[in-house]
Amino acid sequence: MPKIAEIETERLLLRPLRAGDRNDLHHLFTDPDVRRYLWDDVVLPIEQTWAVVAESLRRFAADGTGLWAVSRRGRPPLAGFGGYWPFPAGIEILFGLAPVHWGRGLATELVRTLLRYGFEELRFDRVDGSADAPNVASLRVMEKAGLREVEKSEKGGRETLRYSLSRDEFQPGKRYLIHRA
Repeated sequence: MPKIAEIETERLLLRPLRAGDRNDLHHLFTDPDVRRYLWDDVVLPIEQTWAVVAESLRRFAADGTGLWAVSRRGRPPLAGFGGYWPFPAGIEILFGLAPVHWGRGLATELVRTLLRYGFEELRFDRVDGSADAPNVASLRVMEKAGLREVEKSEKGGRETLRYSLSRDEFQPGKRYLIHRA
């Protein structure tokens, strides 16, 4: 698999997380509006965020999955993250943006880019994602990106909705620019 350094979209720049992102990512992970659904409202210790970054680096080197740092093109601070992450049911798409970037279509642009990366670069047959039922914004993003609800479940008193999209159902949409290392 060719090493990918960055992906550019119309408004976003994605690059694999690196060690220098740990503190900015921790700030995002501990934002009350972000952690409400991402970490079930638990404030992660900084060491756990560092472990996420280390695991992401390992995963990118091993198989091309992992998390990307996401920023607005021309605006360097970390705006969010997105990528493919292991969950009990398997690898799923995972994404999050800082609240200041919500409501602008950036999450949908991010997820569509990740879908394209998953199908075209990683050669996935299917991409899955999930979110807590009250996380209406994330559910809507997945739907706008083309994923469809396939299952409802409950764990620990939380209803979770699982979404999926097959390679055959995937509609590529706009191209992005890949910079290879």
